[in-house]
Amino acid sequence: MRVSNQLNGVSGRKCLHAGLAACAALIGCIQTAGAHHSFAMYDTKITRTFTGRLTQFIPGANHAQIIFELIGPDGGPEIGADGKPVLWGVETGPAAQLARQGVTLQSFPVGTVINVNLNPLRDGRNFGALAREGGRLINCGTALPESGCDTATGTVFLDGD
Repeated sequence: MRVSNQLNGVSGRKCLHAGLAACAALIGCIQTAGAHHSFAMYDTKITRTFTGRLTQFIPGANHAQIIFELIGPDGGPEIGADGKPVLWGVETGPAAQLARQGVTLQSFPVGTVINVNLNPLRDGRNFGALAREGGRLINCGTALPESGCDTATGTVFLDGD
């Protein structure tokens, strides 16, 4: 049995190249669509400012996350109705972009006191995105300064102003 190298006047090589090009374009579209998501889930009309102690820094290619335990004016953890420390999280830009601005696992180790401005989730869960306007991330070291963690007592790493 002889297999033809021609398909309706189009060579097999041309079909292969066209198929590969179509696959590459489709993959590119899928990656672009998946790489970013809408910020519709965040309430950009509300900006909340929190001071907390970093419990986890999760670097990511598209977005990094900073998880922290809220602390009170005395530096102790705020305790929720369930008797456990209140945790919050904030989504930021890509880890590579953060690193260029000095935000790394080394500069923000677990236990770092931070101050962050975020737009909270609309559904009320304890998570948000770094505020689109006025978003700020401040590192105040490992102990809460006596007058609180702010621009006067800490180092500003991200500043949306």
